[in-house]
Amino acid sequence: MSNEKERIQKILSQAGLGSRRAMETWIAEGKVRVNGVVAKLGDSAGPDDKISVNSRIIRNPLLKKEPVRILLYHKPIGEICSRSDPDHMNTVFDKLPTIQHGRWVMVGRLDINTSGLLIFTNNGELANQLMHPKFGLEREYAVRVHGVVSDKIIKNLREGVMLDDGKAQFKRIEFKGGEGANSWYHVILTEGKNREVRRLWESQDVQVSRLMRIRYGQI
Repeated sequence: MSNEKERIQKILSQAGLGSRRAMETWIAEGKVRVNGVVAKLGDSAGPDDKISVNSRIIRNPLLKKEPVRILLYHKPIGEICSRSDPDHMNTVFDKLPTIQHGRWVMVGRLDINTSGLLIFTNNGELANQLMHPKFGLEREYAVRVHGVVSDKIIKNLREGVMLDDGKAQFKRIEFKGGEGANSWYHVILTEGKNREVRRLWESQDVQVSRLMRIRYGQI
């Protein structure tokens, strides 16, 4: 057996249990054991080690490299981006195919009233890279707005406006047609703040009546 060792948070992330940062939190909370001993931040493990989370043994991905699986999903309006929610029956995980080892990790989120592209993978490291701000992957949305959109509004949205959680702006914004008070635009962001597209338009007193993600990075 190989003597290859990896940090425990990386192993757990590769097993599809979540991002490396989330796994570090689990370790710090004492939820992870290696060969029956509570793990500490900075510990490593190899293919022969038995790793458990909340007393449940996980399949050590160092034993055999699992093929990276990527699933593209068109989220309809009305589904939530959560594994379960007592207030909503339909989640994006309900219709996903089962996988033998690990679990599906969702790349980014869409709110319940937004449709379009979601990416899932069984590799937590890949999911983390796709979401990390330092890579600046573009998210493109088709958005239908209700209201008069002036040149000044377009300028504000391109240059940036202050939201509750900091400055935000569209990297690009392009008119795609429509008449009267209902117009379609394609907008591009390189980050994923909560409801950012809607809040940007609402900051200019323009209401979003339909929103769909059509591109994530090159996908």
